[in-house]
Amino acid sequence: MDFGRSKSKFQEVPETGVTFLDVAGADQAKLELQEVVDFLKNPDKYTALGAKIPKGCLLVGPPGTGKTLLARAVAGEAGVPFFSCAASEFVELFVGVGASRVRDLFEKAKAKAPCIVFIDEIDAVVVPNDPDLIDILATNGVDISVSEGESAGPGGFVAFVGNLLRPGRFDRQVTVDRPDVAGRVKILEVHSRGKALAKDVDFDKIARRTPGFTGADLQNLMNEAAILAARRDLKEISKDEISDALERIIAGPEKKNAVVSEEKKRLVAYHEAGHALVGALMPEYDPVAKISIIPRGQAGGLTFFAPSEERLESGLYSRSYLENQMAVALGGRVAEEVIFGQDNVTTGASNDFMQVSRVARQMVERFGFSKKIGQVAIGGPGGNPFLGQQMSSQKDYSMATADVVDAEVRELVEKAYSRARQIITTHIDILHKLAQLLIEKETVDGEEFMSLFIDGQAELFVA
Repeated sequence: MDFGRSKSKFQEVPETGVTFLDVAGADQAKLELQEVVDFLKNPDKYTALGAKIPKGCLLVGPPGTGKTLLARAVAGEAGVPFFSCAASEFVELFVGVGASRVRDLFEKAKAKAPCIVFIDEIDAVVVPNDPDLIDILATNGVDISVSEGESAGPGGFVAFVGNLLRPGRFDRQVTVDRPDVAGRVKILEVHSRGKALAKDVDFDKIARRTPGFTGADLQNLMNEAAILAARRDLKEISKDEISDALERIIAGPEKKNAVVSEEKKRLVAYHEAGHALVGALMPEYDPVAKISIIPRGQAGGLTFFAPSEERLESGLYSRSYLENQMAVALGGRVAEEVIFGQDNVTTGASNDFMQVSRVARQMVERFGFSKKIGQVAIGGPGGNPFLGQQMSSQKDYSMATADVVDAEVRELVEKAYSRARQIITTHIDILHKLAQLLIEKETVDGEEFMSLFIDGQAELFVA
């Protein structure tokens, strides 16, 4: 008779042992959740003023940003039991069974009230509200609003929520975003505890090379670096192991047994040197962090730039920056043409062309950077949202406008190509020196790279 009982794999933890001190890089989220902790600790202070406890908090953020850790910290700070499970445990083939298990879970949690109930992957579950419980839910996105009672398909779980954030349900939303550079430094310090680090490890430099990394990504980075150090029979983790681990995560493992001819090695060296040279001489562009011609994944070589933290956080990119970005992307192909001739260029720049074409088209269609098109956004996605992106996209402009768009895109690309070629031909000596250095060492860091420009007295490009 326990057909509807909760067979979900929920965990009951009397004391989590986690506090806000264990959570790094999420200061704003901790500040917002502190109110919940204070209410659990001192409910009389709020009830005396007629305030009611929030019925629930919805933690919204990308995977790996620490939503579960924050929920455990709330329970740990308040000193209350912690119940956790995944919402997928409630989805059943038979209609009504999942909802019954939800109620059963909350009955068990109510017996231990006050407590925290944490439900991950909350996208299609109705959660009963109870004044003695605080529900903390996590989701990777906020697009979870559908019609109440809507069917999930044949045999699906009919228990969708009309709007989780409307008053009377979950009236608190906390965004747990990717950490900034200061947050990443703190997270790296947390995940470096118990690890033997060499004196040359600089958390600030690592943080600046890992924009967009979540707490889970940084934990994985330090673990990969520790594994590499052990594999190399080292007693400490140095900056080299961390750098190699970062490249492994971004571009894939190093191809140690790859057969690379001297001719191909030379071509890749000039290709990557072209990217780095153009990037370094473009005004207000991201500095070069590292250049490598070691094959990784599908790439024969890589040039790493350290993007501006302010630009990443704001999401604002100027027209000049986007034009510089296109020129940098074309620097590899231009270097191949200048050194080996147009008849001997390779397909190595195919991804660069895709990036350049995408940026140029966005500048014309979405960002209003075309005088002929004007301050109009055109070519946005449309059609049936249940079809794929390519199938659902519709052109909302005429063929005549399409010809203008294509002409504007081509003009932007040709301008970027011309700028890249001018830089490389003007500073051909530095290109040769950098390519030769890459052939000899295979890897050149940012400081060594910049010394070439100081010796060569290179000047920034002026349009």
